[in-house]
Amino acid sequence: MSGCVEILKGYMKRHWSIALALIILSGLSVACSPQPPVATAPEATKEAATKAVFAISAIPDQDPEQLQRLYTKLSTYLQKELNVPVTYKPVTDYTAAVTAFKVGDLQMVWFGGLTGVQARLQVPGAEAIAQREVDSNFHSIFIANKKSGLAPITDQKGLTALKGKTFTFGSESSTSGRLMPQYFLQQANVKLTDFKGEVGFSKNHDATLKLVQAGSYEAGVLNEKVWLSRLKEGKVDTSKVEAIWRTPAYYDYHWVINPAVKQQFGADFEEKVRSALLKLNPAVPEQKEILDLFNAKKFVPTQNANYAQIEQVGREIGKIK
Repeated sequence: MSGCVEILKGYMKRHWSIALALIILSGLSVACSPQPPVATAPEATKEAATKAVFAISAIPDQDPEQLQRLYTKLSTYLQKELNVPVTYKPVTDYTAAVTAFKVGDLQMVWFGGLTGVQARLQVPGAEAIAQREVDSNFHSIFIANKKSGLAPITDQKGLTALKGKTFTFGSESSTSGRLMPQYFLQQANVKLTDFKGEVGFSKNHDATLKLVQAGSYEAGVLNEKVWLSRLKEGKVDTSKVEAIWRTPAYYDYHWVINPAVKQQFGADFEEKVRSALLKLNPAVPEQKEILDLFNAKKFVPTQNANYAQIEQVGREIGKIK
């Protein structure tokens, strides 16, 4: 064995110069061979944009199956119009939608009035870009189980009839299911402590309807559009539950877009998204289906200033610090 080692050492001493030359030539070959061009800043931005995915979501205000159907169809439409990959990412609750938007996991979200304000306050430069034509004149519906003894209310002062009754809101962060109804109750001098027991907070508007219809609560409040849709779909047992009061109008749902999209997809991307939403046309069957699922005839432009009242009320009841 030692003899083999000595023979190898001798060989290396005699031919080391040849080995060194081969190593140098190999290095020169790599250095002189054509190298891929380094992308310039605009090219790098363009390349990044082609790989980026435009992630959208919505507050979970209805049954998950309903939302999945709606936003899958909308994602397909937006992907075609914007020529970028679009994906719908469902969230567990209203707070999760705001948080995901804040950290950049979501680039655009269909928020209610309150969550939209909360999100924009946490993301400087975020913009409300579009809403349905009904969202500047939105209403909530107070409903009651027919065994509650509650009669239809003719004016806001009549909300005092709810004192001593069990009552449920929707999500704690819902504009139409909690924020504005609580505001109108306070105007009528009805405090949360005036209800029988603790007030409830359901997961969404459909849950509120089911709870009141089942008699788990004597009364509750929900989004008017959901109420009307479920009536049309035959999902309301009018022998057990009825509408008793419609609130005054207020601004509510809207699309909010994250300013980071300008770096991810281009400076004009925000306007492209707005145009795609406003372009939805009920005369086109596929687009009409999307609008119908939104309970809308069309989308219209909106702006952050439209939600000043929502922010004020949110601060008054402690939902915005």
